[in-house]
Amino acid sequence: MKLHLKWLLPLLATLLIVALAVRGVTQRRAEQARAAAPRAPVALELAPSDVVTAARLEVVRTLEVSGTIEAVRTAMVKAKVAGEVRELHVREGDAVRAGQVVATLDATEYAARLRQAQQQAESARAQLEIAERTLQNNRALVEQGFISRNALDTSVSNAAAARANLLAAQAAADVARKAMDDAVLRAPIAGSVSQRLVQPGERVGVDGRIVEIVDLRELELEAAVPPDQVGAVRVGAKATLRVDGVDAAVTARVARINPSTQAGTRAVPVYLAVAPHEGLRHGLFATGRIELDRQAGIAVPESAVRLDEARPYVLLVQGEQVVRRAVELGPRGEVGGRAVRIVRSGLAEGDRVLAGTVGIVREGTRVKLTPVIGASAAGH
Repeated sequence: MKLHLKWLLPLLATLLIVALAVRGVTQRRAEQARAAAPRAPVALELAPSDVVTAARLEVVRTLEVSGTIEAVRTAMVKAKVAGEVRELHVREGDAVRAGQVVATLDATEYAARLRQAQQQAESARAQLEIAERTLQNNRALVEQGFISRNALDTSVSNAAAARANLLAAQAAADVARKAMDDAVLRAPIAGSVSQRLVQPGERVGVDGRIVEIVDLRELELEAAVPPDQVGAVRVGAKATLRVDGVDAAVTARVARINPSTQAGTRAVPVYLAVAPHEGLRHGLFATGRIELDRQAGIAVPESAVRLDEARPYVLLVQGEQVVRRAVELGPRGEVGGRAVRIVRSGLAEGDRVLAGTVGIVREGTRVKLTPVIGASAAGH
């Protein structure tokens, strides 16, 4: 009995080891077979916003512009005579009327010059009266033969010279009076004070700047348009502007087009008349678009057109796969404030296109759409 157990135990152990080895080999072969078997590709799940539908739309072609909003009428009140600023009657933001006094210069010197000129004019008038009486007397004496004709001619010349001296003195008095009046500075236009450039007590020279006045009732934007695009801009074209500090869009229209270009840039200045708005101010920066024309065609969002290859293309969703389709592009424009692109060829109305937000997707990729169909080009 002990002899049988002696050789039976090793045999059982050997059989157990062999059985475990065979089981391990079988499991490995099964795993390798499962790994080698082809797997069904995983479909790319698309949200409703990931697919847009090509649609026939009327696209507004626009031109982007930018510039500074400025008042059409501005005035810089300058000193016409030199003098010390005695009073400033306005401050920044004050409304003024045309002709309203905004500042006063010290006119002591000009008042003295006016009195001097007036006194000289009075003296010249008295001299003229003496010369005219002398002339009348000499004419009577010539008729009576008491004096010669030469003496009468001399009297005529003296009277003419006295008259000329009076006119010159009166002109000098007018000049002095104007200088006196120029010491009072008035607003040439109605508007609001935007700058006060001096303070009372300062001395200013001729053409010294005192205050600036702007009229906010009529504003315009000057935009520099490239020469290759200015040909499409027409006077009267509508525009929409976004102005810093103003929440709502501001409407405008093309009022004028400069006949010459800017030196250096060769851009053409285009002037847009801006509709009145409470929040607009002189000097604000604005960006916007000028409406050039309207065109109808098959359109998709501009972001859906892919330009990472030599020719533009789009990615269509046909059935459950992505298909690459080369397209010929038309003009870009806007629909409802969103950028879209007309496609001249390569797309048909109703084609479903992957939006640009999806990113790069290889052709042939399986996709899975949600039950909600993607929006049209006007909605993306």
